[in-house]
Amino acid sequence: MSYIAKELKRLVGKAIHSREMIRDGDHVMVAVSGGKDSLALLWLLRERIRRIPIDYRITAVHMDLGFGGESAGQMESFFMAHGFEYRIIGTDIGPRAHSKENLENPCFLCARLRRKKLFQLAEELGCQRIALGHHKDDLIETFFLNIFYGASISTMLPVQNLFGGKLTLIRPLFLVDENRIDRYARFMGWERIDSGCPTAGYSKREEIRAMLQNFYRSNKKIKGNIFHSLQNVNPEYLL
Repeated sequence: MSYIAKELKRLVGKAIHSREMIRDGDHVMVAVSGGKDSLALLWLLRERIRRIPIDYRITAVHMDLGFGGESAGQMESFFMAHGFEYRIIGTDIGPRAHSKENLENPCFLCARLRRKKLFQLAEELGCQRIALGHHKDDLIETFFLNIFYGASISTMLPVQNLFGGKLTLIRPLFLVDENRIDRYARFMGWERIDSGCPTAGYSKREEIRAMLQNFYRSNKKIKGNIFHSLQNVNPEYLL
């Protein structure tokens, strides 16, 4: 086993244990887009079952956004080849979010519609948890997105209870840097599966990411300082 595989297992285990993300007997839906983050999450969550004293069930869910690509077939082949329990959902979310009436912010509507679909399927399947592949860089980028474009100081939560606790979103990769996931994906030999989204790589998030990378290159401590600041908030020094 490579060092990077061991490190990801350690960090995911730490995240799940420290935030009590998964309990014995849980049925966890894993949202799998086909990107490296969600594939790593799916793989690590199943691998973990073999090493811990509690048992839980996972169901991989891939949502075809309706762009006419081949992601659904590719993901189904992946799930079947590796023995995952899975569901494929066909939708028209992509074209709806990119309609002429919504050109200003297609990503916001797409995310909202995808989440609604996931919630509906979680209820249908009896899943108490939905695992999402957001990592440390996503949390930092969301923090700055919310400041710049949402006029709020907030970010994604590692654990988020919804509907009075009937459903919980979990982010087991929240302690993991994106570059570590990149290395792990290369180690596993996974090919990226493209959703066909026409605005992928051209979002406000990409602009925030480029800005942050400039800071990270200037000082290695900056990313860690930002991440730790999200856990060290002084409300008395905020307006």
